[in-house]
Amino acid sequence: MKKVTVLGAGAWGTTMAQVLADHGNDVLLWGRNVEIVSEINNSHTNKKYLGGHVLPAQLRATDDIKAAFAHSSVIVLTIPAQNLRAVLVEWKNYFAPDVLIISTVKGIELTTDLRMTEVILEVLGTHKYAVITGPNLADELILRQPAGAVAAAPTIEIATQVQELFVTPYYRVYTSIDVVGCEFAGAIKSIIALAVGMSIGMGFGENTQAMLITRGLNEVARIGAAHGADPLSAAGLAGMGDLVASCGSALSRNRTFGEALGRTGSISDARSHVAKTVEGVASSSAVVEIAHRVGGEVPVIEAVADVVAGTITPTQALERLMAISTKAENFIR
Repeated sequence: MKKVTVLGAGAWGTTMAQVLADHGNDVLLWGRNVEIVSEINNSHTNKKYLGGHVLPAQLRATDDIKAAFAHSSVIVLTIPAQNLRAVLVEWKNYFAPDVLIISTVKGIELTTDLRMTEVILEVLGTHKYAVITGPNLADELILRQPAGAVAAAPTIEIATQVQELFVTPYYRVYTSIDVVGCEFAGAIKSIIALAVGMSIGMGFGENTQAMLITRGLNEVARIGAAHGADPLSAAGLAGMGDLVASCGSALSRNRTFGEALGRTGSISDARSHVAKTVEGVASSSAVVEIAHRVGGEVPVIEAVADVVAGTITPTQALERLMAISTKAENFIR
């Protein structure tokens, strides 16, 4: 049994805490909301985020951040991407030098264009770190439906350590040393899911979706390769797997937001339909900047960013994509 602390008691944080508890770890879940913390401890539910689902009885929660850090030397971050830096600065003095930081956060920081592990290292300095990523919709994983993920770290030893913490009969975890490729894939899939959602909202079918998914995956691989990642990481769970789940499920915030945007053509109307954070909306412009710095051609991502910025409509975006000259279909060209 390992002691593990999960920071963030929303849908995703609570789901990760359940997975870790189901493995037999001693898990302490931290949240700011005192009522949610009390509910988890006393009723073993988190109704605000997970309905009536009953959590493991051994899972404990706290609103005391000092107690959360004192509990273990393994810290799992489930904080929204655009809030990560602020909370890391707030908690900086609590991170012990030997702590293992596991990021489950997908996204690109808007103000710096940094990946989440880059934000972690910039704020906290040198630490042992890893990421968990893949096609893991919280509403399905909390029901213990079979799922897979990737534990990526700078060394196979750290990746294996993380794998051993999370694996359960319903959660299959693979290892990788391609942190860059896995993080880019997890961040960029949200933008492709927006594009797919827009096409659905506009009334188009599976052919259009398949084109956007496939060409979007090419852009994921291209950006990763330009930053030294293995382009084939885009074909695994962190890339294609997460992309399929995000583009194919009505549970995906990004796809749902895209559908509303495709139907109405209005960002404000889409926001009224999806009130929660939609990472693809937040990060699309940042990913375009990242791609352009390395000379990458990313027409699908550019089209989404322009729609989000309000400079073109979803119809104009698709028309623009269909007018681009085609070349030989090579995976990262």
